[in-house]
Amino acid sequence: MDRRSFIKKAGLGAGGIAAGSALAAPAIAQGTKDMVIVSTWPRDFPGLGIPAQRLAARIAELTEGRINVQYFAAGERVGAFDSFDEVASGNAQAYIGADYYWKGKHPGWAAFTAVPFGLTYTEMDAWIKFGGGQELWDELAGEFGLKNFAMGNTGVQMGGWFNKEIETADDLKGLKMRIPGQGGDVMAKLGASPVSLPGGQIYENLVSGAIDATEWVGPFNDYFMKFYEAAKYYYYPGMHEPGAQLAMGINKAWWDTLDATDQAIIAAACNEENALTMAETNANNGVYLNRLINEHGVELREFNDEIYDAFGEAAQEVLEEAMDHSPMAKKIFESFINARKDIGSWMAISDVAYSNKRNAVLGIPS
Repeated sequence: MDRRSFIKKAGLGAGGIAAGSALAAPAIAQGTKDMVIVSTWPRDFPGLGIPAQRLAARIAELTEGRINVQYFAAGERVGAFDSFDEVASGNAQAYIGADYYWKGKHPGWAAFTAVPFGLTYTEMDAWIKFGGGQELWDELAGEFGLKNFAMGNTGVQMGGWFNKEIETADDLKGLKMRIPGQGGDVMAKLGASPVSLPGGQIYENLVSGAIDATEWVGPFNDYFMKFYEAAKYYYYPGMHEPGAQLAMGINKAWWDTLDATDQAIIAAACNEENALTMAETNANNGVYLNRLINEHGVELREFNDEIYDAFGEAAQEVLEEAMDHSPMAKKIFESFINARKDIGSWMAISDVAYSNKRNAVLGIPS
């Protein structure tokens, strides 16, 4: 399936949603509210950009025109990494992105996307909805004039694309790698040089040699990025983003002007897209991994135990440093750690134990 046919199947049409255009709605009611949404991802990006567009369209549809939605992909109104300030300032009403991009503003933001050796999708979903995560997210976001919701997840990500084999932790030294968030901090402690680039700029930097390696998401997303043209070694599993949570961040002052019905609709639309994005990713990752290997000669590699041990030691240092930042950061990460222990221990004797035994009995590769 090529990019064009994929987009048609997604129900967005070959051109997606036009830049800056109001999204279609059944009717435009009196007293409409404008909702400008900016995104950290390019238009029609499989796995990330398309879910963002789908969510924007869904809000317009469900509110029947009461909310007049205009969606701008990365670079169409502001740069990808300018989305936070655009919304916090009130120049736009919402962003769709990954909140670990804002860890420079407060390290606690990382917890609501991904922490190295952190929560999987199932664990993250449980923590956010029933383990106190949403309340902590609200508290942190409130300090910046925002209200945030989960709106998608990528699941366990791949470890990344490398232009050489990584056989020991020493092979990471001096490596220029695109890897944001606390994962980049872990790589820095191991001697690599992390680079933070928006998704739309990764390919050109990898092809030109400006970077030696990159992480992105997983086979479904990565296939369309054509990283295989510059790096053949594809490593797993990614320690840096075991269940990367995607987010809609809404200007709190604007949010407070909405009535309870429209607030509930936006929350429900985010919850719906959160499940859809993960299901879509899981349905496609295996298919596209096979295509990467069989059609493009990609070489699949597993990080060995020595490298993973080094990752673990560095990740613990990064986490402790983040917790030392402030009482708010300490509160967030302590809750996160408790969720990792309590929810994770159950996952170990339920999902993980079952899938391992099932695959062994049925001969499914694992």
